Amino acid sequence: MQKESLEYSIYELLKKYQYKLTTAESATGGMIASTLVNVPGISEFFEQGYVTYSNAAKVKMIGVSEETIERFGVVSSETAYDMAESAARTAGCDVAVSVTGVAGPDGGTPECPVGLVYIGCHVKGKTVVERHLFDGDRMAVRTSATRCALLLLKQMLEEDGGTICES
Repeated sequence: MQKESLEYSIYELLKKYQYKLTTAESATGGMIASTLVNVPGISEFFEQGYVTYSNAAKVKMIGVSEETIERFGVVSSETAYDMAESAARTAGCDVAVSVTGVAGPDGGTPECPVGLVYIGCHVKGKTVVERHLFDGDRMAVRTSATRCALLLLKQMLEEDGGTICES
């Protein structure tokens, strides 16, 4: 593990603030959690993550409001926001990262095209959502979403406030 890697810098920030982290992933299917567990010792701060691929799983496992999904759609800033807050609450964590989107190659619509991803991040009561439209195949979309989710998490842990992942 390289000490300058993104996931290692997140580990160091979690350690510095003694924050517990959880993930709520849909389009990334566990890639964020998988990347974080590359860091030895991360289990002190990352005890659990959720892969909530279906709408029912989002409601049942982390407590996302059915009304949010019905009213705004599963791929929306509101759902990403609800996923991050609900995951933090359900897991009893200070920090949560969520991803919902359309990785493709199918499933896109003019209003919700393939590559559209919403990333939510909740840190100690503050929740931010970013909208991204990624190019590429399914794996490229998932990889880009994972990287941007980790960048947003790092940014929020540092309390930077600026946008660091453009797409």
